[in-house]
Amino acid sequence: MWKTMELYKTLIGKRVNRDIFSSNGILLMPAGAEITYDHLVTLEKHGIILTRHDVAGDAPAPAAPFSHEAAIEEAVKHVSQVFDEIRETRKIPITDLRRDVIPMVHEAAISTNLIDLFASLQAKDDYTYRHNIAVGAISTLIGKWMGLDPKELMQLTTAALLHDAGKMLVPEEILNKPGKLTDEEYEIMKSHTVLGYNLLKETVGLNERQALVALQHHERLDGSGYPYGIKEDKIDLFSRIVMVADIYHAMTSPRVYRGASPFYEVLDQMDKDSFGTLDPQITRTFVHKIMNGLIGRTVVLTDDREGTIMLIHPHDPLRPLVKTGGDYIDLSKDSSVHIKKIH
Repeated sequence: MWKTMELYKTLIGKRVNRDIFSSNGILLMPAGAEITYDHLVTLEKHGIILTRHDVAGDAPAPAAPFSHEAAIEEAVKHVSQVFDEIRETRKIPITDLRRDVIPMVHEAAISTNLIDLFASLQAKDDYTYRHNIAVGAISTLIGKWMGLDPKELMQLTTAALLHDAGKMLVPEEILNKPGKLTDEEYEIMKSHTVLGYNLLKETVGLNERQALVALQHHERLDGSGYPYGIKEDKIDLFSRIVMVADIYHAMTSPRVYRGASPFYEVLDQMDKDSFGTLDPQITRTFVHKIMNGLIGRTVVLTDDREGTIMLIHPHDPLRPLVKTGGDYIDLSKDSSVHIKKIH
């Protein structure tokens, strides 16, 4: 173990090869973060002393983000083939999905660098296909964080990947329309939930709960969603998880008819929605995990100061402790400023 200042100096500039958590579960350093003197001081305050096994170069380094991005790109290619087959045959090639796509989604969901993972999930010119991969990966992460057993997690991943399968039965001129849909077109678009439910329900190897995800992922806990406006406990847990993943990826992805919403604004809105339309436990778990992944990242505040996120508050994760120059700003205590942009 390194305890002296001289040995501390040998660590600065190297990178940790795993996530470093405090005793109460707060992420202090994400895997791959470059070690600074401030990090070492913070870790020591939490009773944590780095060992040689925690430092890249002295131990196996974490998987490079590129491997996850490559897995996602390969999964998008396979999903496009699966969804094209659904459009042509009105049947789901479930064997192909399980063989070619689900393992890649689980590989992507192993990522310890959530921000880079989410960046690689951002829609490009293949939103329809990439969105399903993203919702599958994000839902899988949420399922892990919520302690689902392996069998449930596999069912959730499959259901999340197929949550929008019904869109393959919607006319392409409506599905790909660049402008705003008419009221009649919007009603047709909304029918993808029922169409998807029927499609999944008729697929051998899928169960009723997985089919419900296709039906319910646009429902909302306050009854404001569609197709049936059901509320709260009538919405299955899988559907609630996919609901959060679906909203996050849709809002942070650029579309033909609008730009992507800023990452932080999306999290802030989702946090507000946890008091009405979204499941509070799922949403807050998601927001908390994402914000913990930002420790060590550079941010721009609304007063244009740049700083580094040093600490995430367990009960107020969207308003962290930020270091700017030689000062520390606790955003949970200063309501006049908040995060505007994340680098």
